[in-house]
This record gives sequence, C-alpha cells and structure tokens, in this order.
Amino acid sequence: MARRRTLRPDEEELWQAVARSAQPLHPQRVRTHTPKPDPLPHAPEPRVQVPAFPHFHVGEKVRHASGHDLVPALRDQLAAQPLRMDAKSFARMSRGKLSPEARIDLHGMTLTEAHPELIRFILNAHADGLRLVLVITGKGSRRPDDHGPIPQRPGVLRHQVPHWLRMPPLGAAVLQVAMAHLKHGGEGAYYVYLRRPR
Repeated sequence: MARRRTLRPDEEELWQAVARSAQPLHPQRVRTHTPKPDPLPHAPEPRVQVPAFPHFHVGEKVRHASGHDLVPALRDQLAAQPLRMDAKSFARMSRGKLSPEARIDLHGMTLTEAHPELIRFILNAHADGLRLVLVITGKGSRRPDDHGPIPQRPGVLRHQVPHWLRMPPLGAAVLQVAMAHLKHGGEGAYYVYLRRPR
C-alpha cells in the first residue's frame, strides 16, 4: 500500500489562497467541522458462569416398563366397564350358567364382511325380544405375510367387535358385553346382553 505524500510548501501556500477565496454554495447551511468523539472504550463482556452439571447418561432415570403394549387386555377393558345389568344375572352369565338364545359366528370374516352381519344379527335379536346372544369372533392369529411397518395385532375382529357394540346403531340395543365362558368359546366369543325392546 502506497504512503500518502504530504503537501510541499508551495502547494500548501496555493491551497491556503484557494481556501481563503472560496465562497460557500449555501451560506445558511454553513457547518463547522467538529471531530467525532472518540468511542468509549469497550467494557469487557461479562463472563457467564456456567453451572457445573454432574456426569450423567441420557435416559438413566427413565422407568422402563416391562412390555411395550400400553393397551390393557380385552378382558381387563371389559371388566372395567360399569355393570348395567342385574348383578346376579351377570354373575350367572359370566360362569356360563345362562344359555345364549342365539349366536353368530364371525370367525374367518373380514372387518368389511363382519360389521354389517353383526349389525343385522344384533338388531334382529333385539327386535325379537332376545336378551342374551353369543358373538363368536375366534381368537385370531397373526398372518405370516404381515410384515408391514405397522403390523396388525392378532385377532383384529376380536378387538373390533366390542367397539362396534358400543357405537351406533348397536349401542342403543346393547346393555352389557362380557367375555364368554370357556364352554361358550372363552376369549374367542362375547356374551352380548340386550336391552328390553320398547
């Protein structure tokens, strides 16, 4: 980088003569040159004290569950439902002492086939004045070709039927749903106790 040269004495004299004869273009806006004040010296940045954390491993305080299935078992879900029917009749039904007046076997059907069949069966039984019917779903097994990213749980129909029985149009006809006794199919069947027809 080249050094700026200073004015020679003859150049300095010429410059002063020009400066004395110069007329301002806008006299009303004459400004005096005031040097900018020196900026204040920067204060040192405050040092933030970072708390010292004890050595730890991510996830060390997590309580690990024994399994990954967060949905309660069907038997537990049904047992948690409020009792709407007579307690003595429910106890006899649960022990297999009451005989179902009609039954439907949905085992082997797809969800699309089973749903309308269940609706037709329950509504007809209710219209006929029946009180206890048996819905057979089978326990279900995992299909060997089920390798999808979200595998279907075994017994999809068995898990879906209680849900259908609570929803319209069947919910208005159904009073109680319970797992069947072993002699009527156990976990592969449901007792459905119907309301009295109006």
